[in-house]
Amino acid sequence: MALRNAVMAALLEGEASGYDLAKGFDASVANFWMATPQQLYKELEKMEAAGLISARVVEQERRPNKRVYTLTEAGRAALRAFTAELPKPGAIRDELLVKVQAVDVGDTEAVRAAIAERLEWARAKLARYERLRAKLLDGRTEEEHLAHGDRVGPYLTLLRGISFEQENITWAEHALTVLAQRTTTPTR
Repeated sequence: MALRNAVMAALLEGEASGYDLAKGFDASVANFWMATPQQLYKELEKMEAAGLISARVVEQERRPNKRVYTLTEAGRAALRAFTAELPKPGAIRDELLVKVQAVDVGDTEAVRAAIAERLEWARAKLARYERLRAKLLDGRTEEEHLAHGDRVGPYLTLLRGISFEQENITWAEHALTVLAQRTTTPTR
């Protein structure tokens, strides 16, 4: 999947500046797609040149002017075409898992520290996702939101992000327990 598809999906929320998109990416689209602000701004330029988005300049007092972007009809058509494609299965590419795979011949303490860091990161991200969930629900039950909300896509992807981080926490806690037991119990 190209970054442009994730940007177009984010613009379904409405007009946004590059800064707003970068901030929004971190809060929502990052559930399933990561991009640096530099990658995002570069992609916005390409998308505007391709006619997928349009930009207008907003003058600001005491700040530099900013460009805000809107999805064009061509962008909506490209997004519709993207949603119609059969997705390729995803694959995990995670350096930490390579280190865990090699822990038996590596620095066990360094791997344990890396897992502990991932655990704290997952807990923090889960807490952020839960705050976002409460904001999206805005006092409604999940059933009410899913039945009557303006858009369900952001909520469904957020649920996937929540379950992903819950699984990361479960795995990291288990891995740390196993590695702690192995360092205190002699092997045969």
